[in-house]
Amino acid sequence: MKAVVITTPGDPEVLRLQEVEDPDLEDGQVLIRVAATALNRADTLQRRGMYPPPKGASEYPGLECSGTIEAVGKGVSRWKVGDQVCALLAGGGYAEKVAVPAGQVLPVPAGISLKDAASFPEVACTVWSTVFMMSHLSAGETFLIHGGSSGIGTFAIQIAKYYGSRVFVTAGSEEKLAACKDLGADICINYKTEDFVARVKEETAGKGVDVILDCVGAPYFQRNLDSLNIDGRLFIIGTQSGAVTQVDLRSLLARRLTVQAAGLRTRSIENKAAIVSEVENKVWPAIEQGKVKPVVYKYLPLAEAAEGHRLMESSKHVGKIVLVA
Repeated sequence: MKAVVITTPGDPEVLRLQEVEDPDLEDGQVLIRVAATALNRADTLQRRGMYPPPKGASEYPGLECSGTIEAVGKGVSRWKVGDQVCALLAGGGYAEKVAVPAGQVLPVPAGISLKDAASFPEVACTVWSTVFMMSHLSAGETFLIHGGSSGIGTFAIQIAKYYGSRVFVTAGSEEKLAACKDLGADICINYKTEDFVARVKEETAGKGVDVILDCVGAPYFQRNLDSLNIDGRLFIIGTQSGAVTQVDLRSLLARRLTVQAAGLRTRSIENKAAIVSEVENKVWPAIEQGKVKPVVYKYLPLAEAAEGHRLMESSKHVGKIVLVA
């Protein structure tokens, strides 16, 4: 098969489409003939040598895919050859075939094309596990998403609105904020021209929001705490602008704040399967009702993975970038 290989850690041009060995199919896994994969910020970190795959995972990048099941391992009962599916991966999506534990596989939602289905698994599992399963965002609460126009952000806006929250977003241009507004965001804040803490306080009568999803990290940490309501929850899923900071712990104590952080890739197979099961039950119906739509900025052939990485690192995109195998 062909796969995108990181020939050496570096800039996007180190990504090359090469002939490689087919993946081995183990018990409890299915082999997917990949139709499409979607880019994630973690892929760019892996390319630079900063985010190695977990032990036993494919060395090729790609944390999600869609495609058709080509073979089924021992002990797999739900899936059969020919099923059209999408899947959450620990790696290997940038390839023509990938082997994945059966519990991380999802049916393609009704009404969604096979290639667009590749844009859902990573964002759906990330947002559902962090915002809903761990931070317990509920109807009537307020929710701030940093990077509202990202793949994570565009999904989070829609699913939070579906479940009855008032949604705040930050983004860095009026064009991106307009895209967020179109997806249902209630309060759109340009972080380059506005102080998001002041705007959050203004829009919540001084209280702050209930939940924040943050990918920025250190520079926003204290400001996020300052933006939270009593019993507020901050969830950190990235440190794009820094990982080390200082905090005034009194702000946590006084308002009973909770700070959590998690990745998805390094979780156990059992934990991922539990998340995927909840996503199918709680998120897939929203997609099938047309309440949560795929937001794809650009489709590129697998051979142009480097161009996809350049686009992602330029941050010009809104939503997901999809590579078509």
